[in-house]
Amino acid sequence: MSHVWNCARQSLMFFVLISVSSAQTHPEQQYDSLALKIFKTSLESGKAYDALTELTTKIGNRLSGSPNAAKAVTWAQQKMEEFGFDSVHLESCLVPHWVRGDVEEGAILFGGGKRLPIAVTALGGSVATRKDGITTGVVEVHSFKELDNLGTKAKGKIVFLNRPFDETKFNTFEAYGGAVDQRWAGAIQAAKAGGVLALVRSVSPHLDNVPHTGVMGYTDSILKVPGVAISTQGANRLSELLKKDGGLKVYVKVSCQTLPDVESANVVGEIRGTEYPNEVIVVGGHLDSWDKGQGAHDDGAGVVQSIEALRLLKQLGLKPKRTIRAVAFMNEENGGRGGEAYAAKERPGEKHIAAIESDMGGFMPRGFGVNTDSVRYERIARWAHLFSPIWADRIFPGGGGTDISFLEKKNVPQIALIPEMQRYFTYHHSANDTIDKVDERELELGAACLAILTYVLAQEGV
Repeated sequence: MSHVWNCARQSLMFFVLISVSSAQTHPEQQYDSLALKIFKTSLESGKAYDALTELTTKIGNRLSGSPNAAKAVTWAQQKMEEFGFDSVHLESCLVPHWVRGDVEEGAILFGGGKRLPIAVTALGGSVATRKDGITTGVVEVHSFKELDNLGTKAKGKIVFLNRPFDETKFNTFEAYGGAVDQRWAGAIQAAKAGGVLALVRSVSPHLDNVPHTGVMGYTDSILKVPGVAISTQGANRLSELLKKDGGLKVYVKVSCQTLPDVESANVVGEIRGTEYPNEVIVVGGHLDSWDKGQGAHDDGAGVVQSIEALRLLKQLGLKPKRTIRAVAFMNEENGGRGGEAYAAKERPGEKHIAAIESDMGGFMPRGFGVNTDSVRYERIARWAHLFSPIWADRIFPGGGGTDISFLEKKNVPQIALIPEMQRYFTYHHSANDTIDKVDERELELGAACLAILTYVLAQEGV
């Protein structure tokens, strides 16, 4: 019996040692059941979609400096307080105040007085046209190099920048990056060539009659001419007609203007860490939006997901070792001053160990992009399996966001929630971006992903 007992005891000891060794080798497994619980809780009793419905329908679009943006700050503060965050406060920032005005008109003019209306909208930051609008001939180009090669042919004309969204790109954000320079610098380049207005094809892969706005730039050394977006359908139609009649004219009238800067704020709420309260994980999105649509995907979704991530942790009674802080940033769209102000604020004794942003729409989550050194990347990537139940377990190099990018100078790892991206630019910066385009389950699961990642980083560090 003693021999049998000794063998049994040795077997038991071996099993215990293997179990302990396994636990030490794979500590990540301890969070598997918790991740499942968070996913299920988000689907059963998530509040992100309800919050987004409130934000988009009761307040609506929220351009920096507008009354709606001010209402949104109050709303976000009250929502964080309602959800019982450990602390909630505002951090002020001065933001631009550009207004669209009441008039936006466009038309293709033919001989004999025939007019074909075209859908246009001023780009953010544009100057207005004359009160009677601009009516003149058009030169079409597809690149700034092509514009440069025109010589004096653009003088006194509307410069029509018609480079389309590259449909062959799998990554739609890469395609966006390949076309958006004509929106940002189109008016500068048009003015340099002697043009009187930049008419820019909307940066979208979707063919419709809805123009997409977005921020544009000027330089003080060059005359400021209006920058105006034309819908993708309108751009195609104008291009076809120019091939048949290069002498036709276009009429455009916009009444936008830039007013003095306005005081606004980031909204900050947190769950205080129990062991390392001065080590902080930030998760956020931007509260402002363009003044078209309701700002549902861009970026109401990211704001409510970030707030919901903390609410889920509170609902489940989880107490992170490190502080998790949700930030509703102001002024991402036309200035980035909220993100800049957050990073610049003195926070004695604090250390940010990671910053996560959701600003790619409220679609089905697919994973995370991470921008940091190889050592910290591996410490973050080891949690990929926690997201496998919803097939969102891809963690790859490269990520971040405009608002958290200001923390990169402080060597803070940058993380982006990556959702399915094929539909985002159909809605982006346009009247299409409304709550009915957001799927409730997809939005809630994105919030759950943020809750899981912030919690494990708060527990295990980076």
